[in-house]
Amino acid sequence: MRGETSRCGLDAVLDVIGGKWKTLILWELREEPRRFGELRRLVEGISEKVLIQQLRELEADGIVHREQYNQIPPKVEYSLTPFGESLNAALLPLCEWGEANMDRIMDGRGGAGYDCYAAERPLAAGSGRS
Repeated sequence: MRGETSRCGLDAVLDVIGGKWKTLILWELREEPRRFGELRRLVEGISEKVLIQQLRELEADGIVHREQYNQIPPKVEYSLTPFGESLNAALLPLCEWGEANMDRIMDGRGGAGYDCYAAERPLAAGSGRS
């Protein structure tokens, strides 16, 4: 869908956050800037290649800001722009809805889930994200 004209607001937002990883990346940036390695550890299961690609797309969409510090060793931090913060605020009710309906959603999926608020990410062993 990327690059196509959106037909409605929902199309536009799904174009920006679509896919498996972007919402999880945005969630991890909600409170403070993060370095690349930190994001890679926090977003379990994401490969380095995919994280780079997703961050570039979020940056191109004006959701994420990449700050490169001129120092040795090199330091790069990612943070939400005000536009990204507004998107995260819009995603919060979806996370709350998911939390409230987790049992119903997971009934047919083997019981694995994802807790937006927990420091320990997987709720069940072998949980996979799709």
